[in-house]
Parts: sequence; C-alpha cells; structure tokens
Amino acid sequence: MTRSPLCAKMAAALWAVFAVASAHADMAGHGGPVRSLAVSPDGDELLSGSFDTSAIHWSLRTDSAEQVLRYHTDGVNAVVLLTDRRMITAGADARIAIWTAGRPQPDRVLEGHVAPIVALAVSPDGSLLASASWDRSVRLWSLSDGTSRVLEGHSQNVNGVAFTPDGRLVSVGYDLALRIWHLPDGQPETVTLPAPLNAVAVAPDGEIVTAAVDGRLRMLTREGKLSGEVAASPTPVVALAMSADGTLIAAAGIGGTVAVIDRKARSLLRTLVGPGLPVWSVAFLPDRETLLTGGADGKIRRWNARTGDPIGSILAGSPPDPLAAYAGDHGADVFRACVACHTLSEKEVQRAGPTLAGLYGRKIASLPGYRFSDALKTMNIIWTPETVAKLFEIGPNAYTPGTRMPEQRIGSAEDRRALTDFLGRVTSR
Repeated sequence: MTRSPLCAKMAAALWAVFAVASAHADMAGHGGPVRSLAVSPDGDELLSGSFDTSAIHWSLRTDSAEQVLRYHTDGVNAVVLLTDRRMITAGADARIAIWTAGRPQPDRVLEGHVAPIVALAVSPDGSLLASASWDRSVRLWSLSDGTSRVLEGHSQNVNGVAFTPDGRLVSVGYDLALRIWHLPDGQPETVTLPAPLNAVAVAPDGEIVTAAVDGRLRMLTREGKLSGEVAASPTPVVALAMSADGTLIAAAGIGGTVAVIDRKARSLLRTLVGPGLPVWSVAFLPDRETLLTGGADGKIRRWNARTGDPIGSILAGSPPDPLAAYAGDHGADVFRACVACHTLSEKEVQRAGPTLAGLYGRKIASLPGYRFSDALKTMNIIWTPETVAKLFEIGPNAYTPGTRMPEQRIGSAEDRRALTDFLGRVTSR
C-alpha cells in the first residue's frame, strides 16, 4: 500500500515536531551530579563528567549518548573535547585519560598528581594541557608525547586553570591567589583577592574573570589589575562559563541558581532557577546564547541565556525537593549546600558522598559499602555535633586532609549550631 502525498506530508511534519522535542529534551544518563561539561567547537558534541565516575560523549544534534567512558575510579571532575575529536577526562583519582571516540579504553593515561584533579585547560595552539589539582600544583602536559612539568607556588588547593589568548596560563586557588604564569619560563605574577577562588575564565580580549566562595565574580585586566566586580550568588560560585564572543558569563552557584552576567556592563542580567538542587557545571554552545547546565540530579539542561527561558521540557519531571518536609527549618536551609552529595536516610539512593543516616557516634570513614579516601581511614574522628561544627568552621581541607569533599566553610557559629541540631534530629531516625 502506498501513502498519499498528504499522509506523507503529515508524517514528515509529525516527525519534525518529534525530532525538535527530542533534541530539546533533558539529557539524563549519569547516576550522580554532573561535575563538568565541554562542548565541541562546532556545537555538535558534548562531553560530560560526573561524580558517578563516568564520562558520557553526547550528540547535541539528537541529545543522545554516543558512548559512556569508564576508566576512572572516582568522580570525573574535568573534561575537554579537542579539535581533532579526541577527548580528555580527569578525576578525583588524580589521573588524566586521553580517549579516541569509539574506543573502549583510553589511548593514554597521564599520571603525576597525587590528589584530585579538578580543572583542565588547553593552550590556544592545542599543544599543551594544563591541570589543576588539590595537591596544590598545576601541571603542564605535552599533548604530543605526554611529558609534563610542575608549576608550584599555591599554598592550598588549586581549583581552576585557563589560558589567555597570548598563551599565558592563569591559575586560581583556595589560598586567595590568582597566578599569571609566563610560559615557557614558568615565572608567575601573583594577585591576592579577598576570598578563596573556585573557578577562572578568560575572555577573547584577555580579561580574566574569577569566581569565589563569597558568591562574587572579580574581573582583572590582562596584567592582573582588578577592574570590576559583580555579586552573582548568595552561595559559593563553583563553575564559570563564557560565551564565545565574551559578552556573557554564566556563574553556577551551589545554592541551585545560575547567574547570567553582562561582562562589559558588569551587571547581573538574570538568574536561572532550576529544580532547586546545586548546579555543578555550565557551558555555552557556539551560538553564544544557548547555555547547558549540569545538575545534582544527574541531568543536563538547556537554557536561553539571553531570555532566561528553559528550552524544551527542561523542568518536566524534576525530582521533588528532598528538603521540602523541612520548610522553614534554618538547619535544613544550611544543609541545602550538602544535599547534592549526602542523603539523610539509608532508604534514599546513594549520592556522591556517604549517607548521613546514623552519623553521630560513627567513626570517620567507617560506613560499610562506601569507598573512602585512604587518608580518612587513618583518622580517629568520631562524628558529634562538636566535630561536625569544627569541620565547617575551619574547612574540610584543614580538618580532614586528603578528603574528596568540596571545600566549604560556615562562618557563622549560629548557622553551624543550626546545622548540627538539624542533623541530630533527622539522621537518628
């Protein structure tokens, strides 16, 4: 039986509608928070890394997974798509893997760091890879032969790296320091800023933008002189992305929102609000206005950054707020920054971190079935309201050295007390 021309046209129209809807659907494939995103120069491909230890290579034409990359033994914190279609993943296991699309195992593994790697950047000429690590160092790797050199000087975790258009390297760390490295000699200029730094990006004109735990973005000239500042979030900003033309900046906050900022005007254009869970990663498409966000629920979403509108069925089927039952509880509000990684009940599906059910009275790194850092297993900390408060007073890096827990502090004694009281009430059930 042959179809009439009208039927054929109707079928084609329905297929076109279906194809557009599918292309605009959320990308769901990870089993944990999406920690990193990288878009190919032509905008057709996406690489995502997750706390679930995997990376996924996606087609952005169909929003479907092309390949799941499994090699790392811990969370994949940073990813890169090279112009020759090779892929790079780096993780909390301190290793960097270089892949060819379609192959089940990495072509090469780069080792040298001794703590989690949290950021990657490729030089403008494509010859060098820079990696930032919580071992307080930056490494430069040759992408042709894998040789490396170490850039030292940061006194705490290095959280971000980016190359300038003229080939210099910028690194930022929890030690408040922004360093501009002059290559190849490796001599840095150091700028000290008011708050610990989580991420950095460089505009096409060379301006440097960095994000801090105080929720503010600070802009610096090519020479490292402070030239502007924007309040992006009431909570720490954990990821930055810049549009290809450098006009827009996206700043993801651990509180669950993304600020879209006009870089030239130094002004907040709008705030994107998703399902209420932390946003760990952001990336612009080459069209300069479509923004991808990676959420704590394992989904990748699309937004029109200029209008603030979700694209497609972005928020359809979003999970319920895990803290909805505690509305108005100050301790629950403080805990919201932790909900991306920790559950309060053993009945919930495990997230990136161990469940906090039965927390008080438990020895650190003793929960069965969870893979803890070796450094934590040697410690004699027993979790109590006092030890949890101390953890957030001085920060995980100082109190539990070697942890994979993201660095964060709670400066207010009242907020720390509200948190520990909340945990006592809800984790003992």
